[in-house]
Amino acid sequence: MFRWFEQRLDPYPADPPAMPPQGLLRFILHFSRGAKGYMLVMAACAALIAVAEVVLFGYLGTLVNRLSSADRTSFWADEGGRLLVMAAILVIGLPLLQVLFSLLMHQTLMGNFPQRIRWQAHRYLLRQSMSYFQDEFAGRIATKLMQTALAVREVAMKFMDVLTYVGVYFIGALILAASTDGLLALPFLGWGAAYGVLLWWLIPRIGRVSQAQADARAVMTGRVVDSYTNISTVKLFSHSSREEAYVRESMDGFLVTVHQQMRLASIQNILLSTLNSVLTFSVTALGLWLWSTGGIEVGAVAVAIPLALRLGNMSHWIMWEFAGLFEDIGTVRDGIGSLALPRMVTDAGDARPLITRRGGVDFDHVTFRYGDVARPGLGAVLDDLTLSIAPGERIGLVGRSGAGKSTLVNLMLRFHDLETGRILIDGQDVSGVTQESLRAAIGVVTQDTSLLHRSIRDNIAYGRPDATEAEIMRAAELAEAADFIRGLTDSQGRRGLDAHVGERGVKLSGGQRQRIAIARVLLKDAPILVLDEATSALDSEVEAAIQSQLDMLMRGKTVIAIAHRLSTIARMDRLVVMEQGRIVEQGTHDALLAQGGIYAGLWARQSGGFLEAE
Repeated sequence: MFRWFEQRLDPYPADPPAMPPQGLLRFILHFSRGAKGYMLVMAACAALIAVAEVVLFGYLGTLVNRLSSADRTSFWADEGGRLLVMAAILVIGLPLLQVLFSLLMHQTLMGNFPQRIRWQAHRYLLRQSMSYFQDEFAGRIATKLMQTALAVREVAMKFMDVLTYVGVYFIGALILAASTDGLLALPFLGWGAAYGVLLWWLIPRIGRVSQAQADARAVMTGRVVDSYTNISTVKLFSHSSREEAYVRESMDGFLVTVHQQMRLASIQNILLSTLNSVLTFSVTALGLWLWSTGGIEVGAVAVAIPLALRLGNMSHWIMWEFAGLFEDIGTVRDGIGSLALPRMVTDAGDARPLITRRGGVDFDHVTFRYGDVARPGLGAVLDDLTLSIAPGERIGLVGRSGAGKSTLVNLMLRFHDLETGRILIDGQDVSGVTQESLRAAIGVVTQDTSLLHRSIRDNIAYGRPDATEAEIMRAAELAEAADFIRGLTDSQGRRGLDAHVGERGVKLSGGQRQRIAIARVLLKDAPILVLDEATSALDSEVEAAIQSQLDMLMRGKTVIAIAHRLSTIARMDRLVVMEQGRIVEQGTHDALLAQGGIYAGLWARQSGGFLEAE
């Protein structure tokens, strides 16, 4: 039975992820698709439960009146039918409704509903633009994802469950009280009006505080994760105290919102307790006065007083549910600001897979800037740049930091869209092909290599997930990584290819990470190869050992290599010298030295193989 209800709602819908709407209601409805039907059935159960409870309360008054005047010998004959109906409602109807309500809530919705939201939002975020992740803490994004998923569930279910139950129950109580005497309904009406004013004053304040608290919590988590992620830097610079102060600042900001929330909670409890006491007193006093004057029977008093006590007890739950509702609304609003953002780089509507036949690359009058806001007063990073790379040609990009070398590669990978111009691979404009197929055709080894917190096997096989064990080890051997892999072990006792590397590969040295990255690209075997300071983390001996393997890796591929250590790219077919986003020189190493221009000056000024600072 449990499994059947658990399988009603698919936690991993296969629909392509779409950008969530930015309006609160539309955002919640967007993520509630598929779950709305079950929530409507749950709300119907809540309404029927409220009706059943009010009916039972109403019959209690009737029963008290009849007991006070009934003939014991004929009571069962006169009242037996109604008692059986009420018993059926109490013993069969209410439990069945509660069973269905509980199964829908706990088995169908509570787990699967937020999981659907996490899955859909995570799939959308994975396809977000690179700039999105460069502008945010990874921990903050993850926190927003988890918080928002739970908050959407709570908002949707409370609207369907709590508001339905409370509305039906309160209306039923009013009708029940008024059916005996209109005056007896007045305390309930007065209590309802005062309760509504209290909600109107208190709940929006709780919502604002909760939204601020959700943001403060995300900032706090992001700073903590940032410290842990960069723990080696923290320790190398002996900045534990500085990090404590940095995190404490965010904790203080979070604590301010907690204190504000708790003050509102105290105000709520004090005012609500007073309001409930007044309700019980006024209903009791009015009921006794009406009974003493003959206006109502004793059964009405027997119903009105317990009903007032029941509403008083419920009111605390209702208030907390409303407070929680607006707290969740605040969290959802905060999450919308991070999750419902458009992708800066998207596939065209008619995008098709890239077909790579030879691997020729053409940059045609490319102009690009990161934006005037990000770079006030600065010109374009790339300024009307044109460059053609023949299939199978190996070129080296040379220039000081900021010349635009890495930006050129990032544009080819379509991490950003061009301002003007085109980039063509085998004659196909990269803006018209799918991003997945484009990046599948390009192998990249960067200077800052980060590995997944998974096994060595998983990291190497990331280049080609269907690779066999033998192929993975062959790639490791070619990258001169096999020897150190065999000696690896982790805290769980896993060895060799099964050993885990830690977050971003922190358990490995820079050179070891770089060799894993090279093995990964070797296994990928893409027709276009980008080497962005690919051997900068390797010592000279290891670099020399794998240089022949890199030569083999480059064979038959179109290669774009970036290096400050000019000796590593001097043997390329052509060197392209960049300065301030333009190409200023081109040619072989020997030809450029003979020109005596910028490249010759850079070569002459090298110290230990690296370019001196400008």
